[in-house]
Amino acid sequence: MKITKKEFIMMLGGMFLMSAAVYYEMMPNNLVLGSLSGLVLVLVKIIPLPVSTITFVLNMILLVIGYIFIGREFGVKTVLASLMLPMYLRIFEMLTPHVESLSGNIVIDLVCFMIVVGAGQAVLFNMNASSGGIDIVAKLINKYLGFKIGQSITIIGVLISMAAIFVYDRETMVISLVGTLIYGQVLDRFCDGFHVRKKVSILSKEHEKIQNYIVRELRRGATIYPAYGGLDHAEHVEVVTILEKNEYGKLLSFIHETDEHAFVTVSTVNEVVGAWNTVKSR
Repeated sequence: MKITKKEFIMMLGGMFLMSAAVYYEMMPNNLVLGSLSGLVLVLVKIIPLPVSTITFVLNMILLVIGYIFIGREFGVKTVLASLMLPMYLRIFEMLTPHVESLSGNIVIDLVCFMIVVGAGQAVLFNMNASSGGIDIVAKLINKYLGFKIGQSITIIGVLISMAAIFVYDRETMVISLVGTLIYGQVLDRFCDGFHVRKKVSILSKEHEKIQNYIVRELRRGATIYPAYGGLDHAEHVEVVTILEKNEYGKLLSFIHETDEHAFVTVSTVNEVVGAWNTVKSR
């Protein structure tokens, strides 16, 4: 298994944003959301250790579990990403030891936190990685029980948020519960965005040229169907393919240049299961 330079840079930048959101938006407002950081906010009131230390210890335990039950690739990538969280938190602790809410409004901070962290988490999950911590438990639930990532985060988050009542007030618990439920939905939205594809169906007299362009230039598969026109009672050939958004734009330009009378229908595919990337990777 090899981690590319691009993946490492994405991890580095994503974890910086997520760590900053935790330290500057989550912690000052005691937002005990469904994450390891939320659990740490509860434990730090009981265990006399720095936030970065508790985060590191819990991460190590969960990383071992992830490596064993989810897989080596996920484990290695998650190790790299999760080690960045306590590192960034420690840097923030040294630079700004006494931090207050950036906006002064808990609702604004909650919304900003969910957007920033949700986007970062979705990037990591799409790379078959995570930021560590509770996300590893969510990935286990996703793998073995079939729940979506956001739903798994919500299940765990509700339990963590309810634990906030033991160290914080009821208002904090309620806000954390609401935030956790919304955060799960936001995360699923971001994750689904990475899997959205375009299913393109083309009826054209130049179907052979279009098929060759899809296979040779875009390096995607194409399925050919015989079709019979209900209006003109003529025989046609339909070419069907599934593409990423940028590839769909290239195909559409080629079709316009090749056959301006081609009939094209496009639909959105939320998920593709199987060897969809086999041709592309060759």
